[in-house]
Amino acid sequence: MRLVIHGQQAFGKAVLEKLLERGEDVVGVFCAPQKEGRPADPLQEFALEKGLTVHQPTSWKNKEALDLINSFEPDLCVMAFVTLLVSNDVLNAPTHGTIQYHPSLLPLHRGPSSINWPIIQGANETGLSIFWPDEGLDEGPILLQKKVEIGADDTLGSLYFNQLFPMGVDAMVEGVDLVRRGNAPRLNQDHSKSTYESWCKKSDAEVDWGKPAQEVYNLIRGCNPQPGAWTTFEGNELKIFDSKLVDPTGAPGEVVEVFDGGFIVAAKHGGILIERVRPPNSGKITANEFVANTGMKKGTFLG
Repeated sequence: MRLVIHGQQAFGKAVLEKLLERGEDVVGVFCAPQKEGRPADPLQEFALEKGLTVHQPTSWKNKEALDLINSFEPDLCVMAFVTLLVSNDVLNAPTHGTIQYHPSLLPLHRGPSSINWPIIQGANETGLSIFWPDEGLDEGPILLQKKVEIGADDTLGSLYFNQLFPMGVDAMVEGVDLVRRGNAPRLNQDHSKSTYESWCKKSDAEVDWGKPAQEVYNLIRGCNPQPGAWTTFEGNELKIFDSKLVDPTGAPGEVVEVFDGGFIVAAKHGGILIERVRPPNSGKITANEFVANTGMKKGTFLG
């Protein structure tokens, strides 16, 4: 079966690597256009090392894109981490169509920040979907799904890199096998149960210390590392990364304890032990470094 892969970054590279390890006939690779001044995409670099043809079209919704994919005479397109919108003509061009990875249990959390939002909203589980994309946003029929538990202290980073990334690579390969065997499901999504939250933006990531501590903690870990939850200290923005949920008492936003492990900020019904931050014009530093640099004291308020 002749495959083309469309993707980018580390996930796209990992999927291609897995397919080649299995001896799959990958005849072409597509990845996002090169941005000026940015390093080459890992998928692009790896594909070129393996002697594969790499194309980086700026649009997948024109005749040139359709002619390009048809030139490879593919049986299946494997889409791994794709950000450009793709026309139905291109999606349906391969003999068996196109399958795509999405890191949520569709129809839940359609859109680009589908790992952030389940954590922020306090969900206990999420998962991934391999589906048959169409021109709707993550609306196509489901090929297969895998569930994962969201641990009490999972962050965006830990959930993705420890679970959804490696499981997603294997699930894409499983999807290829299902297509090859001719028994690949096409289960329609229940659109009445769909959710869509768009990008998790800076405006979504501002900490409200007056909210319950569990909600604040969910926001911090759901935005770690991107976009980074934030508050203010002495009028300056302070991003918060590594943290723990604790049980102090104090007024919302009050620094109730400063010690070697960091500092604790009170919220409603609890508080947050902050261990790593990023002040303005700085990289990430430990909370201890921040305290030493700023002279933060117990009784100070954030936000």
